[in-house]
Amino acid sequence: MEQYEPDRLTPAVAAAVRRSLRNGRAALTRRSLLRASAGGALMTGGLGALSACGIPAATKTQGGVSADDHSAEEKVVNFSNWPEYIDVDDKGKRHPTLDAFARRTGIQVKYTEDINDNDEFFGKIQPELAAGQDTGRDLVVLTDWLAARMIRLGYVQKLDPSNLPHAFANLSDQFRAPDWDPGRAYSYPWQGISTVIAYNKKALDGIEVKSISDLLDNPKLKGRVGFLTEMRDSIGMTMLDMGKDPGKFTDDDYDAVIARLQKAVDKGQIRRFTGNDYTSDLTKGDFAACVAWGGDIVQLQADNPDVGYVIPDSGYMTSTDNMLIPNKARHKTNAERLIDFYFEPEPAAELAAYVNYVSPVSGVEPYLAKIDKSAAKNPLILPDKAMQARSHAFRALTQKEETAYQQKFSKLTGA
Repeated sequence: MEQYEPDRLTPAVAAAVRRSLRNGRAALTRRSLLRASAGGALMTGGLGALSACGIPAATKTQGGVSADDHSAEEKVVNFSNWPEYIDVDDKGKRHPTLDAFARRTGIQVKYTEDINDNDEFFGKIQPELAAGQDTGRDLVVLTDWLAARMIRLGYVQKLDPSNLPHAFANLSDQFRAPDWDPGRAYSYPWQGISTVIAYNKKALDGIEVKSISDLLDNPKLKGRVGFLTEMRDSIGMTMLDMGKDPGKFTDDDYDAVIARLQKAVDKGQIRRFTGNDYTSDLTKGDFAACVAWGGDIVQLQADNPDVGYVIPDSGYMTSTDNMLIPNKARHKTNAERLIDFYFEPEPAAELAAYVNYVSPVSGVEPYLAKIDKSAAKNPLILPDKAMQARSHAFRALTQKEETAYQQKFSKLTGA
């Protein structure tokens, strides 16, 4: 298992955290509306603590460290998730799917929205995990690159397939075999995130946009193009356009993408790199076209008929937020039962109808159609087989690669 021993965050990684807190997916999506108000506190508190004091060095671990499982006598699951990333009733006080799980199983879910940023949350729980202590959480939701790190460090428990019959049977083919967790031995996806090209039809005024090359090379779009501050999305989409595989690329491939994007920056083709604030630029027409997240586009289209999207022939990037059980969790079996519950089509449909991200559950369509027919037909929520086949995931990075790549990307974006 890899040992993670940063005395402090490198400048490049710290800059990436700041970008995420300011305007990445950690800013204004439905999943993270509440994170914007927390950003200042995290910058002065969480991030400052990480960079100034450092994270205690990881101890050597073999992974999958369980505690005595108290699931039978303690009917509870301690579940940590991101703000605004689960269904809520009309009064905004209850989570209907969690209530349904409790009624059926007798297991109460202590649900906490305390994940404001992947790096910040890792800094919070890593000292306990490194010391072999219980984090007080039975289930956490982390983005794929951090999920990969947690597995690599041996900080999460291997799942018991006998407790996950629905998850095993209903997991969409698109998400079955990530390179960082083959066969989903340690994780199951909560929701998927698609990265596409979005456009404002009125701002395009007849200009055709079908590819990343159109964004980077069409002089009629000069100064009206946006890319994302999330490295994996902007680099991955451009890499695909250049005929490279984001799941297998080399250092030279990465450098070639940086050079291509730098050329577009230098000639003023790219207006700016943004987080979720691209939604304002797009709806106003300041961006004629941009790299965007599918969940946002679903919501924007409800209010603005000029907003559309394109899936390039070269493909699109996909990522996942994933459920994992930390080492020493007291209620592993209960947590596995909750994971499995969300792979039943009915609760999966209720969740997808609210959050508008990609459901990882096969067979959810008829149940979602009963709630929202338009959502059930939307490939940004339920990709069909043809669209799934065009999806690509960014390969897992080593700590050395993460630092080097972020430095180059930070220089490109001016962060």
